[in-house]
Amino acid sequence: MSDQIVAPETRDLDILAGQLSGWLARRLEGASDVHIHNLSYPRGAGQSHETILFDANWLVHGERVARGLVVRIRPTGHQVFPDTLFEEQYRLMDFLHKDGRVRVARIYWFEEDATLLGAPFFVMEKKLGRVPVSIPPYRETGWVAEAAPAQRAKLWENAVRQMAAVQSVPLEGLGFLRGATPDTREGLAQEWDKYRRFIAWAANAELRPVLEAGMARLEKSWPKNQPPGLVWGDARIGNMMFGDDFDVVAVMDWEQPSLGGALHDLAWFLVNSSAMHGASASQPPLAGMGSRAETIALWREITGIPADELEWYEEFTILKYSCCSLSTAKLGRYPLASPAEFAKRLKVALPR
Repeated sequence: MSDQIVAPETRDLDILAGQLSGWLARRLEGASDVHIHNLSYPRGAGQSHETILFDANWLVHGERVARGLVVRIRPTGHQVFPDTLFEEQYRLMDFLHKDGRVRVARIYWFEEDATLLGAPFFVMEKKLGRVPVSIPPYRETGWVAEAAPAQRAKLWENAVRQMAAVQSVPLEGLGFLRGATPDTREGLAQEWDKYRRFIAWAANAELRPVLEAGMARLEKSWPKNQPPGLVWGDARIGNMMFGDDFDVVAVMDWEQPSLGGALHDLAWFLVNSSAMHGASASQPPLAGMGSRAETIALWREITGIPADELEWYEEFTILKYSCCSLSTAKLGRYPLASPAEFAKRLKVALPR
């Protein structure tokens, strides 16, 4: 969402190891001699949730069991979004793993008691693979930049296929993702309400009129094409893990899901791809990565969903990104773009 590093809270990992070992011993029936080691924060990705990778092993009936795990802790002071949707994130990942159409990590346990770590948390399996990180940008350095164009083409296609697979997930059983009021239960109204509230929550007096003008401009051209569907919420290559074969190992960061409709993720993916590996005034597109037209064509082929009025959803995505920049700038204590720059981005006149 930003090219600035905005790290969540961190804590003493040695203390955390002791806390988790005792907690895990109580969770594991018949287990003893629990050891936790190799704790680390992932680098180059993740701006909203405190996430710690670790390895654990324990004895069961005299045999030692080893497992790679991840603990994800609900945001408290470091909050990027007005709605944390933390339990919803856990429930959705559990649902998706059991459904099997989208590759997500298996969820093992949810702890709602905030006493131990200061907030609720859940523990899931640690997947092994490589992530195209945003910081530094994967087009400039690292394994994606060093890959051959044919390998990047495979990465892109597999990423689009997994993004499209989200739209094959049945919405029955996902009622826990509905919005809070009858008018915002699902569909475009749910996503719209989220960002209307985001502006009220995050924007200062100088920027609020600009963002509200952006919302008003979009509302005047309200799209007729509103296909139903699950919203991943941060659909981008940087939120996927890949194996050495450039296939998707895991789809990650389900922090802002909704029942807002199928086109939101496609639009978000396109806007992010343009920024991360598309053409610019100073450089050509990253060879092998599919173009906007190729991405839309493949997504439509897989989902069978019309992409009419997709441009509207892309402009809504730009407004969403603008909202996210408000909270990440505040958390990172770096300067915001000027109201004039926001107005240009949102294609509105600067309010007087």
